[in-house]
Amino acid sequence: MAAYCSYQDRCHQEVEQKMRDFLLIPEAKDEILLFLMRENYLNEERFTRSYIRGKFYIKHWGRNKIRNHLKFKGVPKKLINSCWNEIDENDYRRTLKKVWNDYYEKQKGLKDYQKKSKTITYLMGRGYEYEEILGIFES
Repeated sequence: MAAYCSYQDRCHQEVEQKMRDFLLIPEAKDEILLFLMRENYLNEERFTRSYIRGKFYIKHWGRNKIRNHLKFKGVPKKLINSCWNEIDENDYRRTLKKVWNDYYEKQKGLKDYQKKSKTITYLMGRGYEYEEILGIFES
């Protein structure tokens, strides 16, 4: 389990699922979890910060999609909210504009209002907030 956690940051839920695959007795699971936390192989805050950075800077997801995926992984809402400083606001707006421009330019044969509507829908699906999307027109 230490190797599993060393390879990449994991959340508690992922580790518990992996241990279920091994069919361990509950006492052994508890001991392993305690060991992993004590030796800092398993750190929920480090996982959350790493996840936020990776999904934003590599996959260009918006905050809503990242938040929903972290909730699905069982990360507490309070921890998620305390880790948003991993994304720089200027980077967020710059990335939003870049994703907007890339997607908008790919659409051929549509009227401007159709391209704009499809692009807004696409960006909301990527997890960007509607207010932030509209904000890129003002700047």
